Amino acid sequence: MSEKLSKQTFQDKVFDFEKNSEWVYSGELPCVIDFYADWCPPCKMVAPIIEELATEYSGKVAFYKVNTDEEQELASMFGIQSIPSLLFVPKNGKPQMSVGALPKESMKKIIEKELIGAQLSA
Repeated sequence: MSEKLSKQTFQDKVFDFEKNSEWVYSGELPCVIDFYADWCPPCKMVAPIIEELATEYSGKVAFYKVNTDEEQELASMFGIQSIPSLLFVPKNGKPQMSVGALPKESMKKIIEKELIGAQLSA
């Protein structure tokens, strides 16, 4: 199941942007962060896919959600201008953003290649 992040939990589990100017991921597992809003129809289409993937990749990839209405500082820090936006964060290396409602197969390809594959080759 995905976990909703506040600014504080984001800093604890993903990246403490108040302490670090350079990207330093603080999580144990690679992660996917879904930037969404409750009023956004495409976000509602992506939400069940994120939950399915969270179950499928349990113990391998962490899944988080950030409500852009409630966490505007996080949204602006990542330059979120349209939602849903998905941030794929490998254990090592830079995160990559994908904007728009991706189909499940596309998300799985990115997770396998950029998150799980990157971890195996690290």
